[in-house]
Amino acid sequence: MPTLHIGTYGKDGGAGLVPLTLAIDGTLACGDAYAEAENASFAASGNGLVYLVDEREEGAVNVLCREGESWRHVARVPSGGEEPCYVSLSPNGRRLAVANYASGSAVLYGLDEAGLPVSPPALFRNDGSGPNAERQEGPHAHCVRFSNDGTALYMVDLGADQVLRLPLTEEGFGEVSVAWTAPAGSGPRHLLFHPDRPLALLLSELAASLTLLSEGPLGFETRQTLSTAPEDFTGENLGGHLVLNADASRVYVSNRGHDSLAVFALADERLELLQHIASGGRHPRHFVLLEDERKLVVAHEKDGCVAGFDVAPDGTLLGPTGSIRVPGACSVVA
Repeated sequence: MPTLHIGTYGKDGGAGLVPLTLAIDGTLACGDAYAEAENASFAASGNGLVYLVDEREEGAVNVLCREGESWRHVARVPSGGEEPCYVSLSPNGRRLAVANYASGSAVLYGLDEAGLPVSPPALFRNDGSGPNAERQEGPHAHCVRFSNDGTALYMVDLGADQVLRLPLTEEGFGEVSVAWTAPAGSGPRHLLFHPDRPLALLLSELAASLTLLSEGPLGFETRQTLSTAPEDFTGENLGGHLVLNADASRVYVSNRGHDSLAVFALADERLELLQHIASGGRHPRHFVLLEDERKLVVAHEKDGCVAGFDVAPDGTLLGPTGSIRVPGACSVVA
């Protein structure tokens, strides 16, 4: 089984990047933390490297290289904004994008042949707000994703209820346009593209909803929207994380408040709910799907619980099969 790592928030007692071993029977065990990777709330892997955000007021991206069971710190660059929460690699591995939540900005770095960021980066900052005065007082970039063909970057703005399209040029960004306007107050959080069809999936945090979008020349159109929590649940719930499996037949979502994982089938360009299962902790913020091992591992932000699940042949989840507490847990790095 592969060794995973748990990103942790320092403000919640996190010690850095914590190695996690997952046994076939579901048993979880932790090793000594790598302290130089703080506040690693999101990561992207490629070029033989791991790029991790350092989510703090003066945001940064740490670049690490695995060396056996440890890490070597290769580079650290500014994120170009405050509280970076998402990082993404272009399909060809030559560009790195970062979403800065607090400053509502997207930053684009070129990467050299070794995969290291080259300064200066391109920067785009959005304007706008939403009806939720507490969460949408201004722009809040929560996700950046490259199009499958690598010609554009999409920025998901929770604060402005927008998905923006940023065309890519040699110098950085072209003319920015609104690709999709979310329902007012829904707070879009994460976006994923279908690998083979002109479809995308969008998870909204404040509305706790999953939307299937079709991609056209002028942007996205809504095909279907479903609640991520059970229809009879009346408590507060926030969408957490979104994963699409390799053959694009199953969609996994975490619910923070209902504290569950939801599994949806995606077929014939329609979504169908298959399962809700308790996530094993409080506020499941992030998780990874290990398809070869048929496992899923989820990190809970409010109690530091990291829980493992088995993935059944039909894609539904069984468990939790094991759990362990990691102070400050906020992400799982595969």
